[in-house]
Amino acid sequence: MNLIDQINKEQIAKLIANKIIPSFRAGDTIKVLVKVIEGTRERQQSFEGVVIARKNRGISSSFKVRKISNGEGVERLFHLYSPNIQIAVLKHGRVRRAKLYYLRKRTGKSARIAERKRGEYS
Repeated sequence: MNLIDQINKEQIAKLIANKIIPSFRAGDTIKVLVKVIEGTRERQQSFEGVVIARKNRGISSSFKVRKISNGEGVERLFHLYSPNIQIAVLKHGRVRRAKLYYLRKRTGKSARIAERKRGEYS
């Protein structure tokens, strides 16, 4: 095994030891709670939207979440193994693409994603 891969796996194991990362993919609607530190105060900020991309790169894995806020599309990139986030899957979407960048051009009903039924290609 490559030394870098081994170090990568050890770091990931250490980061997820006290945290649960649910299984999700592009098309799923998720809620991400982000720990925000403002001066001496600490609070959790919620960001809820559709996962439009997921990048699996070991400890550098990340995912993009898109939501519509006040009629404007907002996308945010999160690092999967960050200790400052918590992820909750709200709905599983049925899509046929790995990257859903086409949603950027769509608004309203055309931007909706069908829900995946339980047991359908897990």
